[in-house]
Amino acid sequence: METRSWDLGIFEQAIRGYAWLGAPIADLKGPGDNVLGDHFSPVTALIAPVYRVFPTPVTLLVVQAALFALAAVPVARAAGRLLGRGKGLSVGAAFGLSWGMQRAVDFDFHEICFAVPLIAFSLEALLARRWRAALLWALPLVLVKEDLGVTLGAIALVTAWRARRDSRRAVWWALGAAAFGALAALLAFTVLIPAFNTAGGYDYWAKVDGGPTPLAGAETKVRTLLWLLLPTTGLLALRSPLLLVAAPTIGWRFLSGDDHYWSTDWHYSAVLMPVLLLALADAADITRRSPRPWLRRYADGLPACAAAAALALTPSLPLGALTESAAWRKPEKAVVAERILDRIPDGATVEANVGPISRLAGRCRVLWVGDSRGVTPDYIALNNGSGWVRDPYAYARRLHPKARYYLHGEGGGYLVLKRSG
Repeated sequence: METRSWDLGIFEQAIRGYAWLGAPIADLKGPGDNVLGDHFSPVTALIAPVYRVFPTPVTLLVVQAALFALAAVPVARAAGRLLGRGKGLSVGAAFGLSWGMQRAVDFDFHEICFAVPLIAFSLEALLARRWRAALLWALPLVLVKEDLGVTLGAIALVTAWRARRDSRRAVWWALGAAAFGALAALLAFTVLIPAFNTAGGYDYWAKVDGGPTPLAGAETKVRTLLWLLLPTTGLLALRSPLLLVAAPTIGWRFLSGDDHYWSTDWHYSAVLMPVLLLALADAADITRRSPRPWLRRYADGLPACAAAAALALTPSLPLGALTESAAWRKPEKAVVAERILDRIPDGATVEANVGPISRLAGRCRVLWVGDSRGVTPDYIALNNGSGWVRDPYAYARRLHPKARYYLHGEGGGYLVLKRSG
């Protein structure tokens, strides 16, 4: 009962639609809204067969964890080829324990879990000078999220740069892939998403157009950059051209007017972690040929230092909660809340806030509270742990003046109202 966002519910609704061979409708975004009109992420349909067998939000979380874990393989393997087995394992451990990965796992589910291993395998191939494999691993990024076409372009440009002395043909293929990535992103932003969007546009333009200047939140942005570069790479990644692959993600986040994108919270830095750690490995390999002995010694010790830093930071990060005994026990209030939510029958239409969503989205039609757009729900389910709803009846009348609701259950900080008649 510790869901932090509505994302898990939105993705479960969409994947549930795919699993039963329907459209990816996410009623939480608005009754009947197609999730492809929000973000272009058809890759999530790959989870549908597993969800059909195990129709629970836990399925999404397990798939995400498996994909993140899978990404550690190419990261450690690529670093091992460049630096030796011991240092490769250190880089792999630094990746797995990195704050960006921990924040992403802690934050419900998001489609970027597919991007992390794709980027890791692509950069592993690039560092092994397998140019075609590097591009092939990166191409599916256009199906993960609309902005990742630009990341594909960045990977392709770095591939072209690295291949320029080996294969002119590879350079041309890489430049073609870069153009494809840019075109795919443009198509997603201007054609595909608007075609599925009920308003006929791309909702997130508003977070850039008319927003604050790029200097807004400079302190937060600088702090995020330091978190990205210091504990993860000791600044050595600045010596690797692979770091350019991180530029598109950092760019759109810092240009946005939404301050949620600027910080180290949530899941937004996960796609940067394989880039940073493999840039560290690449830079350490490059620095072996430096004429400066101190720099060679510094680079030689950084993989172990990165792993040690990630481990040292862990007690203050989500993984540190596993050392607390409370993390292994279900609170009594959660048991009570589950019992109350279980009283809502399968197939009911429910208007809910964050708390009940993940418990209901797999078996009910769930709408976001205050955004039912003319649909009168059978139930209203709310996490009221803070007591923000003082008078449930008055609140229900404000939401639906023509309907009448009575208290169906209350406890554990949750309350459920049922429509009468």
